[in-house]
Amino acid sequence: MTTTIRDIARKAGVSQATVSRVLNNSGYVKEETRQTIEKVIEELNYTPNAVARSLSKSETNVIGVVVPDINNPFFGEVIKGISMVADSQNLNIILCDTNENMEKEIKSLKMLKEQRIKGIIITPTSDTNEFNSEYLLALEDLGIPIVLVDRDVKYSNFDAVFIDNIKGTFDATEALIKEGHKKIAIIAGPTTSKPGRDRLRGYKKALTMNNMKLDENYIFYGDFKIGSGYECTKKIVSMKDRPTAILVCNNMMNLGCIKALNEMNIRIPDDMALIGFDEIEMIDVLGINISVVSRPTTEMGKTAAEILIKKLNGEEKQRTERVILPPTLLLKGSEKLIKK
Repeated sequence: MTTTIRDIARKAGVSQATVSRVLNNSGYVKEETRQTIEKVIEELNYTPNAVARSLSKSETNVIGVVVPDINNPFFGEVIKGISMVADSQNLNIILCDTNENMEKEIKSLKMLKEQRIKGIIITPTSDTNEFNSEYLLALEDLGIPIVLVDRDVKYSNFDAVFIDNIKGTFDATEALIKEGHKKIAIIAGPTTSKPGRDRLRGYKKALTMNNMKLDENYIFYGDFKIGSGYECTKKIVSMKDRPTAILVCNNMMNLGCIKALNEMNIRIPDDMALIGFDEIEMIDVLGINISVVSRPTTEMGKTAAEILIKKLNGEEKQRTERVILPPTLLLKGSEKLIKK
C-alpha cells in the first residue's frame, strides 16, 4: 500500500496541514513537531508525489503543446523537437490535438489553464478569430508564456517560430517556370491561416516576376487535409485547359493529390508535374520521387521550446522573439516538363 500524508499525520499525531507544511517547507512548525514528522516520514519510507507537491505550490513542471493535426507528420517532427528540449529541462508535456477546430482549441486552452501549466507552445487553428487572440493574451497576462509555431495569431505579438512560406512557394513556382511550364495550378491552403495566404502569395509573386499571367482558374483552395487535396486534384485533371504542373501547399494535401493522380492513371511527371510542401517519409520509402519545399521541422520545435525556456527562466521578459527559418527546395525530378 502507498503511504499517504494522512498516514503520516495519524502516526505523528498532527494534522495533515502540518505534515504538508513540513513537506513543502512552508509555514511555521515547531522544531520538535518537525523532527517527529520527519522521523515518521523516514520510518514509513514516504516519497512525496512530485505532481501533488507542485500542485500544492500552484505550479507544475508541465508545458502544454497544442497542434491542429496530430496525424500530420510535420507536427510529429515539431513535437519531437519540443520534446528534446523539454526532456533536457525535466519538463513534461501535455499534448492537445484540435483537429483544425476552433472550439476544440479553446477547450484545450481552458484545460491547460486549469492544469496550471508553466507555458504553452501552440499552432493556432486560425488567425482570423479575434476571440482566440484575446484568450491567448489573457493567459499571457496571468503569467503563462505563449510561443507560436508555424502560424501566427492576428492582433497579437507573441514569441514565435515561422518558416518563410512566401520564399518556399516562390522558389517552387519559379523552378516549374524554368522547366518550361506555362500552366501551373496551385492547391492553396485556407485563407484563414497565414501560411495558407503566404504560400499563395509566393506563387503569385513568382508568376508576376517571370512576366506570366495569373489565371485564377488555376487556383484551388484546400484545408490542409488529404481529402481536399484529392478533390482539388480531380477537378484540376478534369479541366478543359488542363495545367501541366501542380504545386500543392502542404504534405497532407499532397498525399491526396498523389492518390487522385494514381487513380486517374496520371503519371508523374510524364502526364503531370508535381511539387509539394514538406517531405513525406512514406512516399520516399516507396521510392516515389516527389520534389518538395522542405522545412527544418524538428528545428522549429526545438527553437520554440528554447524560446519558452528563456521566458520561464525570466530571460528577455520584455523582448518578443520571432524567428523565421528558411525552407529548402528539394528537386527530385517530379517538376520536369515531359515534352510529347
